[in-house]
Amino acid sequence: MNYLGKIRARSVLTAARDANDPSGTSRTLKRILVTGGAGFLGSHLCETLLAAGHQVICLDNFSTGMRRNIAHLKGVDRFNVIAHDIVHPLDLEVDEIYNLACPASPPHYQADPIHTTKTCVLGSLNLLELAARTGARILQASTSEVYGDPNVHPQVESYWGNVNSFGPRSCYDEGKRCAETLFFDFHNTHGVEIKIIRIFNTYGPRMRPDDGRVVSNFIVQALTGQDITIYGDGSQTRSFCFVDDLIGGMVRMMASPSSLTGPVNLGNPGEFTIRELAEQVIGLTGSRSQIIHRALPVDDPRQRRPDISLAMQELDWRPKIELSSGLRQTIDYFDGLLTRPARELEAV
Repeated sequence: MNYLGKIRARSVLTAARDANDPSGTSRTLKRILVTGGAGFLGSHLCETLLAAGHQVICLDNFSTGMRRNIAHLKGVDRFNVIAHDIVHPLDLEVDEIYNLACPASPPHYQADPIHTTKTCVLGSLNLLELAARTGARILQASTSEVYGDPNVHPQVESYWGNVNSFGPRSCYDEGKRCAETLFFDFHNTHGVEIKIIRIFNTYGPRMRPDDGRVVSNFIVQALTGQDITIYGDGSQTRSFCFVDDLIGGMVRMMASPSSLTGPVNLGNPGEFTIRELAEQVIGLTGSRSQIIHRALPVDDPRQRRPDISLAMQELDWRPKIELSSGLRQTIDYFDGLLTRPARELEAV
């Protein structure tokens, strides 16, 4: 069975268990807004929330989100899709808000840096005002990029970071930092219930082939017989969390006591060099691709690994999927995607 077939066959009870309710019977059903809901992470979150019985509003401007990511959810009567950009105000009645709206890969957020900053800042402001009016609990999907090129390793939530405020990555890094500030200001001033997670490198099915992040780049290059491009000498490190693990942590954070505002790191503490990742991808795909090197981009972090002690203690969460297992599932997805006719992809 291919990846999409597995998704359609996924049981409601399994998804509910993944969402931190082993019985699937103890939760209050809610009306939940997921911004960026057609994106890589957002589509998986929508699916998990629907499987738990909630009503889900998927909001996306489809600048990087893809309709094919949510095509298999169209028949669910508790699922609604709204095409909207959160830089503009919105008025809905909801119980919870997950804010995942923002391009997350450097090529995409650097393509329109001003709009990226607007999405982080004006978008957060609009959603926080909505939360203040409706009394909704709101979760911000922040990022490990708030730590910049860190001088502390592994990165802990108390570390303030080492970020360039006017470099090519600043629209995203500083935009997310400002969003965190707004969340705490609304919490302290208006009593809004906030949750902030800092997401470390996450990968899995439904990443875009042109995403520009290292896992998708390497897999697509390997499957299509291209040279695998490593920026720098490949000794820089990253930690890779499979999407199912990340979504489980996100839902646990939303359901945690109101006193836990965050920020809380979510990621896999396993640390690999970029060259090690490339070698794993070549081995798992059986590719004959060669590794080539290019100049390291400006402000590219030298090392990245989360300290997840807080998530383990407060959320009873830790990732379970090993890198090799997650890569196999992601490779299967891209293999199926790249062999589908272009007209079929455009249709969804």
